[in-house]
Amino acid sequence: MQRHPLRKIVRSLLLGVLLSLSPGLAQAAFSFTVSDLNFGSVNLLGASTYDSTATVSISCTNTDLLSLTYRICLNLNAGGVPATGSTRNLANGSSRITYQLFQDANRTVPWGSNTSTGFGNPPQVNLLVLPGATLNATRTIYGRILGPQATAPGGLYTSLFSGAGGANFTYAPLALATACSNINQNPTRPQFTVRANVDRTCNVNALPMNFGTHGVIDSVVDATSSLSVTCSTGLPYTIALNNGETGTAPDQRRMTRGNQAVIYGLYQNAARSRVWGPAADQGVGSVGTGAGQTFPIYGRILPQTTPSQGVYNDTVVVTVTY
Repeated sequence: MQRHPLRKIVRSLLLGVLLSLSPGLAQAAFSFTVSDLNFGSVNLLGASTYDSTATVSISCTNTDLLSLTYRICLNLNAGGVPATGSTRNLANGSSRITYQLFQDANRTVPWGSNTSTGFGNPPQVNLLVLPGATLNATRTIYGRILGPQATAPGGLYTSLFSGAGGANFTYAPLALATACSNINQNPTRPQFTVRANVDRTCNVNALPMNFGTHGVIDSVVDATSSLSVTCSTGLPYTIALNNGETGTAPDQRRMTRGNQAVIYGLYQNAARSRVWGPAADQGVGSVGTGAGQTFPIYGRILPQTTPSQGVYNDTVVVTVTY
């Protein structure tokens, strides 16, 4: 009759010992920070590529009595601007530009997420943390913007990574889960911003003007050319043409050969009634659309004393002011 109470006491002591050991399976404190990713100023009228980086900083302190290896899954979703398929976006009001995040410096492996699988897989980091030790690690996020994205108006474009739609870093002891798709424990959501400043700018291309071959200049000789201007959407601009290398006025430009010259003029209209020159009231104005805008140039040589035979030429500088 005296044995039963003793058995009950022994069992309760054993149970107490087992319960005191179980919390020690995952005693580690993690913290994460992510620096902002700033592309700086970008000109998206052409096919240029713009790269930048951000840094994920990881700190882990192990308060367990055992060495533990943890697997950390660094999930990055779309951020504060909805994605276009598998491509992330930056926003300036209702305007968008696209960019992408990668795991490697060559920008070949997308940086993805368990919950936004269209971006690809998240990178994983394995850390062996000794008892009582603190271990720090970093991982680089590689960003890239591809041009052209010419229709984007100039200005600051951003995406804030915050909350469930931003970064979602999870971790667990490696013994409990081997794949990031199975690691949903301990979600941490550090905040950071991706930004780029799209230049308000213009590109210009001009074609040469050829008046052809003539024996004598005893009648009017006309020719045409054109130039193409691509400016940021909504950007007002003005195109001016200087008077050439030795000209004195828009209709007194000089094609030269040695010390001899052929006088000619450049005009805005086919009737050759509006000169195209360097003065404020002699230019052609428009507003950028993000696409190339073509402007014809009309040239005219009036009858004049014909100089000696040979090739005559001049260089005219095109200036786009915006």
